[in-house]
Amino acid sequence: MPGRASATASGKALELVVQNLAESLGLEVKRQVKVGRRIWGAERRIDLILRDASGRRLGVECKYQGSSGTAEEKIPAVIKDIEAWPIDGLVVFHGAGFSENMKAFLLSTGKAVYLADLEIWLRLYFGLELS
Repeated sequence: MPGRASATASGKALELVVQNLAESLGLEVKRQVKVGRRIWGAERRIDLILRDASGRRLGVECKYQGSSGTAEEKIPAVIKDIEAWPIDGLVVFHGAGFSENMKAFLLSTGKAVYLADLEIWLRLYFGLELS
């Protein structure tokens, strides 16, 4: 998907890029799916749920940070939140604003992937043909 890495200017734009990629791979996509509540009572929503023809599902949280700031401080809670989901989950992240420490943390969890690496990750997860 040419231009994918430079096409995102916000979290919602990143969601659309991920959705378009998933659909180009033949996956069904549902957006903003409610899956219960967080510990403090707020609704828990998954940005995207991807589903293949066999019914296998993957929840995807899309995190974009264009410049340095405090948004990345919420990332550990997102990783923890994924543990409470009734399906497997993944954080797709993109943007120059993530610190090197946060990128290292995300990758160390095994629950996060750079946007640029997402296509191969999805192909492996869903057992799709490798290009």
